[in-house]
Amino acid sequence: MKKNTNSTRSNQSNSKPNQSKGEVRIIAGKWRGRKLPVLNAQGLRPTGDRVKETLFNWLMPYIADAVCLDCFAGAGSLGFEALSRRAQGVTFLELDKQAATQLKKNLQTLNVPVEQGQVLNQNSLDYLKFGQNLPQFDLVFLDPPFHLGLADKAIELLGQNNWLKPDALIYVETERDKPLLTPPHWQLLKEKTTGQVSYRLYQA
Repeated sequence: MKKNTNSTRSNQSNSKPNQSKGEVRIIAGKWRGRKLPVLNAQGLRPTGDRVKETLFNWLMPYIADAVCLDCFAGAGSLGFEALSRRAQGVTFLELDKQAATQLKKNLQTLNVPVEQGQVLNQNSLDYLKFGQNLPQFDLVFLDPPFHLGLADKAIELLGQNNWLKPDALIYVETERDKPLLTPPHWQLLKEKTTGQVSYRLYQA
């Protein structure tokens, strides 16, 4: 999901009210084929099914019971797919109030318990600046707006602030062929480019 803003995939100060909605489709798992409404805001689009299917094929051995963080969540396409495939829980970070409200409604529609799915109406980078005493996440999705360097900033904060459990996985989606500076102990497991999108899976 991409949006040209400094902190999220939607622009609260410049956007007009969102009156119409698109949808995202869950590919597999307990909600297979389910379609969820998303805001049809300018510049806001879900990760494509082709990319998402490839990613979750990569994640198949790891996704069950994983504790996940969906940064710059937007429509929450990756987080909802993870929950459908038996992730233990997902925390969605989304700054735009309307998008965050829609994420909460979709969790309610799917009857996801609070302990399994929560939405924080918050800047993803601000959230990552405050480290934890104990690592929290098995899997992190980083799919920020393109061309703003947000992936690099999020990677730096993840590496510094003790968010990641041992052997945690980090998925990063960026504009095509963008180089990334990652911590030296991160191993690149998978990498692919589709159209104008590059996507990579790392293990910490």
